[in-house]
Amino acid sequence: MVEYKAARAYVRRVDRWLPSTRMCSDCGRINERMALNVRSWVCPCGSLHDRDVNAAINIKAAGQADVNDRGARGRTGTRPGTAR
Repeated sequence: MVEYKAARAYVRRVDRWLPSTRMCSDCGRINERMALNVRSWVCPCGSLHDRDVNAAINIKAAGQADVNDRGARGRTGTRPGTAR
């Protein structure tokens, strides 16, 4: 199903090792590892984060960037029959 949906949409791949859940979406600081049962956390910059919402923001930002912070380029795919 993912391949079917991807064929119909614009897709960018992000680095699988992106620390999306523990990177502050406000200041960019990468915090210490945390247990999976930690659902929200406060960054030293003062931002309160829901773990899943924060990860979604970071993944979206990495997908929209030409090069992510680890130097990995996003791979793009377009809808069949459309030009970039």
